[in-house]
Amino acid sequence: MIIVMKRKADQQELDNVIERIESAGYKAHVSKGTDRTIIGAVGDERGKVALKHVETMPGVDKVVPILAPYKLASRETKEGNTVIKVGDVEIGGPKCVVMAGPCAVESEEQLMEAALVVKKAGASMLRGGAFKPRTSPYSFQGLGEEGLKILARTREKTGLPIVTEVMSSSDVELVESYADVLQVGARNVQNFVLLKKVGLAKKPVLLKRGMMTTLEELLMSAEYILASGNDQVMLCERGIRTFETAMRNTLDISAVPVLKDKTHLPVIVDPSHAIGQWKFVLPLAKAAVAVGADGLLIEVHPDPEHALCDGAQSLKPEKFYKLIDEIESIAKIVRKGYAQGYGAH
Repeated sequence: MIIVMKRKADQQELDNVIERIESAGYKAHVSKGTDRTIIGAVGDERGKVALKHVETMPGVDKVVPILAPYKLASRETKEGNTVIKVGDVEIGGPKCVVMAGPCAVESEEQLMEAALVVKKAGASMLRGGAFKPRTSPYSFQGLGEEGLKILARTREKTGLPIVTEVMSSSDVELVESYADVLQVGARNVQNFVLLKKVGLAKKPVLLKRGMMTTLEELLMSAEYILASGNDQVMLCERGIRTFETAMRNTLDISAVPVLKDKTHLPVIVDPSHAIGQWKFVLPLAKAAVAVGADGLLIEVHPDPEHALCDGAQSLKPEKFYKLIDEIESIAKIVRKGYAQGYGAH
């Protein structure tokens, strides 16, 4: 349920309500808006009776039941949009953030070359996998901790925050010690042990939609992270599996406005994994910006023909520069402030 405080409620009244919520076995999640404060009381039904008369407490305006099964992710629990800060980068704010880089970290030289392209284009963050989930056990699985060290050294030299995937709950502390954003991949979207563990992390989480995951299931997975205490969650649409075979996956572009309607969390789009072919990444990226995506995840590689992972969907530098230029013109119309910082190349 949501407890809406009165506009003039003081701190003591707020603390008293929080104490009542927690004594009933619920967790209190406080959201302070411009006009008033709301408190999300999240827990199972056993404590419901103890909160029956919370509406009569001093400072309380009203109590509203949360209808959505995803309590903390729902727009019912928070005024406005969640804005996640990673250094100087704001995700969910007025600017559509571009995170770009190779699918996998292959070497220090390869990553640095890609990072310089990403920075020159004006993108905000560097992505690259140190641990890679692959369909075949014989495919390149990533460099592991050495890949994380390369990412960290590249960040030190370029200033770009890094986004990288964590695949196992046992690796969360290790990846968190190097990364700025923890990515949970499509195959792990319902790995609830992992979701709970990244929910205890202090770094933002980029949660990818699974290939067969409904939007409600995606939001319920986000709820696991939020309920564990980490309120820095981004959702990522990366294509779903349909009957169509002409592309790797089908980008569900409608997911962006639907999610924006249902949740306050930022929504990112990964057109590279959706389409699986570099020549179609640009039109899908433009479509994502046009429908309101808060960010893009783009695969960029200095030499895609010799990439160890997903070269077919990776953009060469000149193609990436073109993508930035073209989405800028769309963003000027749909997102105020997006164009600032672009066009450096």
